[in-house]
Amino acid sequence: MEKFIIEGGQPLSGTIIPAGNKNAALPALAATLLTEEEVVLRNVPRIRDVEAMIDLLRALGATAEWREENVVALCAADVTATEVDPELSERIRASFLLAGPLLARFGTATMPPPGGDVIGRRRLDPHLDAFRALGARVEADRAYRLSAPLGLRACDFFMDEPSVMATENALMAAALTPGSTVIHNAASEPHVQDLARLL
Repeated sequence: MEKFIIEGGQPLSGTIIPAGNKNAALPALAATLLTEEEVVLRNVPRIRDVEAMIDLLRALGATAEWREENVVALCAADVTATEVDPELSERIRASFLLAGPLLARFGTATMPPPGGDVIGRRRLDPHLDAFRALGARVEADRAYRLSAPLGLRACDFFMDEPSVMATENALMAAALTPGSTVIHNAASEPHVQDLARLL
């Protein structure tokens, strides 16, 4: 395994520009599905997972254009598809973040099981429970079929675990729902707060 050996005792000086946070960029990209307006995101890291999310959005009908090194402009005005591509979905676990905005905007979403790295216990139950609390119907077979033909409803619910992605999905699903939704035991990491500010 490679390692860094740092010999201290020297004064530090200089300037760095920190890279954007992937965990903030991915839900922000997914949230662009909630509007027909163009959204410009800055300081977006141009890495494999981000490119995979952009590919998923394009497959749904969105446009995406890198305008500068870390600036991407997206527009979901022409999105009509609500079924996420299974092959593209296998590339990243964060593909499931598309469920909340698709459900909120179109009242339906078909989500294949997400791919990506397997890191510990990361169930989809908190996502599905949040969607149910908001009034969605959930059917699971080889894919997760979410539907709310009459729209989602504001609610007050408790998450059984403070899952970051489930909190983000719940925030996006509730964003277009009339009324106030209260999420108890929500994740509060900085990138969750970034998404809340964007919404």
